Amino acid sequence: MLFSKQIIHNIFILILLTGCSFAQYPADSLYADPNNSVLQKIFLYPIVKWQRLSYNETNLNCQFAPSCSNYGAQTIHTHGGIKGIFMASDRIIRCNPNAFQSHQKMGGQFHKDGRLFDPIQYSPTIHSTKSPIVAAGLSLIIPGLGRAYAGRPIDGFYGFLLSAMAIRAGAISVKNKNVFAPLYVGMAITFYGGEMYGAYRTAKYYQK
Repeated sequence: MLFSKQIIHNIFILILLTGCSFAQYPADSLYADPNNSVLQKIFLYPIVKWQRLSYNETNLNCQFAPSCSNYGAQTIHTHGGIKGIFMASDRIIRCNPNAFQSHQKMGGQFHKDGRLFDPIQYSPTIHSTKSPIVAAGLSLIIPGLGRAYAGRPIDGFYGFLLSAMAIRAGAISVKNKNVFAPLYVGMAITFYGGEMYGAYRTAKYYQK
């Protein structure tokens, strides 16, 4: 019985991914922009595919507005592949169970549907007593430490956890000469760089 349910579930996902292939989602228009570089196209492609699943599965709704996938697509399209992917990974780290409490403490705004309002150009004019440079430097030494210094220890914990997992996966793949080693190493660099960027942004903007 359980096996049958699993088969049905897999078939449903397959139909969902293929059946929605002709539908239009927010990231599609950004991906289709002829001004995108090859690197931007490479980074946008997984987001385009992810939205075909996330937009048709209520359990994958995001607590932020715009959603993490839209935020990532916008940053990559607007700021280029390198900075964009770091900004996207920072958002993924911040999208944790403590996001609502953190958003409230900093006096953050809310979307009309109740989600946490956090567009890519959102820069609250709040005086910060923390140094963004110090925060980024601390996360360079130990991922997550800069966020903790800036007053967001929970975000720092998630930043450390995701960065450590990605770095470990990258190291193991290189050691084992895995064919997907470049992908794992790329993920490690993405989360590590995103953690430093996130620590800088946290100290500069995301204060009480």
